Amino acid sequence: MKTIIRKATKEDLKAIKEIEDESFLNPFKENDLLYEIEENPVSEFDVLVVDDEIVAYLDYWITFDSATIDKIAVKKSKRNQGFAGFLLKNAIENLKKQNVEFFTLEVRKSNLPALNLYEKYGFQKVTIKEKYYEDGEDAIYMVKGLI
Repeated sequence: MKTIIRKATKEDLKAIKEIEDESFLNPFKENDLLYEIEENPVSEFDVLVVDDEIVAYLDYWITFDSATIDKIAVKKSKRNQGFAGFLLKNAIENLKKQNVEFFTLEVRKSNLPALNLYEKYGFQKVTIKEKYYEDGEDAIYMVKGLI
């Protein structure tokens, strides 16, 4: 199995959009994803490619001494194989090299697989953001110190 992490490109958009649509209640539109890939000056948009197939992606923003996860998703048929963790670990290593101090995220209170993943990688629950999502669900705000 040949596995690489690389920066996303415009040519990856179709595969990313498919994963986006099957992963989120309110998925980004293609032009939103394209903005993240090509224009957002603080965005780091990585794809995980296994045997020439994009199976997961991670979009995170770096602003000064902190970074935050915008999106992380794994193709439905490839979940529970460690791919999200592989992307997270890579991002954490990259952020440490850039002297970023904190890595933050919001996650749905009901998303137990994601909560377990983040806790496994050292993220800690800080607070609840009430009615954070469009459907009214609360988010858990989590932080990982990197220094």
